[in-house]
Amino acid sequence: MSNPGDADATPITSVRQLADYMASGSKPAQQYSIGTEHEKFGFRTSDYAPPPYEPQGIRAILEGIGRGGYEPILDHGNPIGLKRGDASVSLEPAGQLELSGGMLTDLHQTAGEFQAHFDELRAVAEPLGLGFAPLGFHPTLSRAQMPWMPKSRYAIMRRYMPKVGSLGLDMMTRTCTVQVNLDFSSEADMAEKLKVSLALQPIATALFANSPFTEGRPNGFLSYRAQVWTDTDNQRSGMPALMFAEDFGFERYVEWVLDVPMYFVMREGEIIDLAGASFRDFMAGKLTHPGVGVATMGDFADHLTTVFTDVRLKKFLEMRGADAGRPDMMVAQSALWVGLLYDNAALAAAGELVRRHDWSEYAALRPAVAREALGAKLGRGTVRDIARDMLAIADGGLRARGLLDAQGRDETIHLDPLRDLVTGGPTQAEYWLERFNGAWNGNLTKIFDEAAI
Repeated sequence: MSNPGDADATPITSVRQLADYMASGSKPAQQYSIGTEHEKFGFRTSDYAPPPYEPQGIRAILEGIGRGGYEPILDHGNPIGLKRGDASVSLEPAGQLELSGGMLTDLHQTAGEFQAHFDELRAVAEPLGLGFAPLGFHPTLSRAQMPWMPKSRYAIMRRYMPKVGSLGLDMMTRTCTVQVNLDFSSEADMAEKLKVSLALQPIATALFANSPFTEGRPNGFLSYRAQVWTDTDNQRSGMPALMFAEDFGFERYVEWVLDVPMYFVMREGEIIDLAGASFRDFMAGKLTHPGVGVATMGDFADHLTTVFTDVRLKKFLEMRGADAGRPDMMVAQSALWVGLLYDNAALAAAGELVRRHDWSEYAALRPAVAREALGAKLGRGTVRDIARDMLAIADGGLRARGLLDAQGRDETIHLDPLRDLVTGGPTQAEYWLERFNGAWNGNLTKIFDEAAI
């Protein structure tokens, strides 16, 4: 989750003003960029326990990385993140470390950014006796065994989450994801990209399934992280029907967001707990909480970060349906969506692919792919069938971009990890299950060493 605190104190006067704010993210295709974010679990190499904030834990990691030219982000004097240019490092509630990468022009740069971050992190973590592993759900520990980071926003969510779902605290403490942030050129382009990517998000969940264990044992799911999202907070999550409406646009989205319950506002560096309050009432001056004042554009920007739909709309689109996993798989997640959405012919083909089924069929896939991944049924076939078509379209989209690395290879090389999957190969989750039942002889702690970056 991002670090809140937009400084824009402009008062909000209308819904149209907020829609215009969203629309201001539109940019010409030649200015499109790729921003990849990913999370990973820390562990002590001596006993595989999660590192605390301090001592010799997450704070030391942030301070060590921070010496590489980052500016610290503080919460009551505690470092909770780092910023360098348009990239940042932030903390999830239990200390999962997140890289929010810079806005890059091609996937070769994305792969390079991953490697540079991993090198930087290992150089700091290894002397502390720490490692980091990108997995979709923590494989060995209970919710109660996970630490909590000193981040004010998370204290609010920790109190509120149990009121709106049974698995929200698991989402906070025991999940890791990878996402890619992509641009749009206009309202119409945004709406089409959102409909296509939201419908296909369960297929991405299946492709990147990487969370088959809970508290040391197989849990019956291939993406338990995806299962967690089915009962976290459905007022702000999932695949809302309005996003598939013919007349969907910025203003309709804003109207929906205004009725997503609030978490907080920031005033003079302090987070004020408004969990459950209405942003619409806030705009109308109906909140009486002391010190809140008038609703500002900065408040709205922060509120947008508390929407957890499978594709999130800000001034760009965030693809949010995948488990964290192997580094090449996480780059492949970005490659898949860039290939589908950043070439006009590919986007048109993806739109035709999506329209083979009603949006409700895709929404119904969410719990199915959590259990069965690519084997889940869709129409007369399986999710693997549509994943194969997705990959072919994405491959064509990346070829059309024609962006080469130093060896003269185009971006389609970053789709290579997916090619075996769509022809019947095992998901990451299925691979780990085979290891658990075979070479590991049921000793699940071995996953940390093998998954470590």
